[in-house]
Amino acid sequence: MNWKEIRGNWVLIPSNPIGIIHFLGGAFVATLPHLTYRCLLEHLADQGYVIIATPFVNSLDHTAIAKSVLIKFERSLERLQESGEIRKFYLPTYGVGHSMGCKLHLLIGSLFSVQRAGNILISFNNFAANEAIPLVEQLNSTLEIEFTPTPAQTNQIVQESYQIRRNLLIKFNKDTLDQSASLTKILQQLFPDMVTIQTLSGTHTTPLGQDVKWQAGSSFSPFDALGQWLKQEVYRDLNQLKQVMLFWLNPLA
Repeated sequence: MNWKEIRGNWVLIPSNPIGIIHFLGGAFVATLPHLTYRCLLEHLADQGYVIIATPFVNSLDHTAIAKSVLIKFERSLERLQESGEIRKFYLPTYGVGHSMGCKLHLLIGSLFSVQRAGNILISFNNFAANEAIPLVEQLNSTLEIEFTPTPAQTNQIVQESYQIRRNLLIKFNKDTLDQSASLTKILQQLFPDMVTIQTLSGTHTTPLGQDVKWQAGSSFSPFDALGQWLKQEVYRDLNQLKQVMLFWLNPLA
C-alpha cells in the first residue's frame, strides 16, 4: 500500500476494506498526517481500514475547519467510490481524532448530518486560545482573541447536538494536556451504555510514535538483541494504543 493524495486528503486503501477511518490529527502536526502519524495509520490500514487523513492548518475558527475537513473527506470518498477503488455499498465509517482532531470530530458530529459507526477520541484537548497559543496571552491586553466555538461553547454544542452514539475515549497516564474527564461526563449523560473510556500508558505524543525498521544481521548478535529490546520498550505504549483501537473497532477479530 502506498499513500495517495486525493482531493486534499492523504489516503491508504487496503485490498479488502472492512471499514473507513476519517483521521484528524493535532493542531500543529495535522498538516502532514501521513508522515506525523504514519506508524499508527499504516497499522490500521494493514488491518483492513481505508484511511482518509485530512490535513488542516489551525486557525481561530474551528467550526470553519470542521466544515472544511468534512467537505474534503466526503469529496475524497465520492472519488474513491466512483473510481471503484472502494465499494459503493455500506462500509462502516469511523472518526478518529487526536488532540484538536477530537474537537473537530465532535463539531462534525454535532453540527452536520453525518453517518458514523463511532468515534475514537484520543487525548481530547479543548484549551482556550491563550492556553493553546502562548503569544495570544501577550496580546490579550489589547485584543480579545478566542477560538470559535470557545471551550464552554464546544461543551454546550456537544451536550445539545452530538449525534454519534458509540465512542471510545483514550487518555494517557502522563498526558498533562488531556481534557477527557469533562468530555466523558457529557458523553456518558448522552449515551450511558455506549461510551468506553481507556487510560493507557503514554504521553500526549504517543500516537505520533514512528516505527524504526530494525534490520538484524545475517547472524543474530547480542547487539541485535539489544536493538529489538529497545524497540519493544520504545513502542510499547504505541503498540498498546493500536491494540485497544483495533479491539474496539472489531471486537470479534
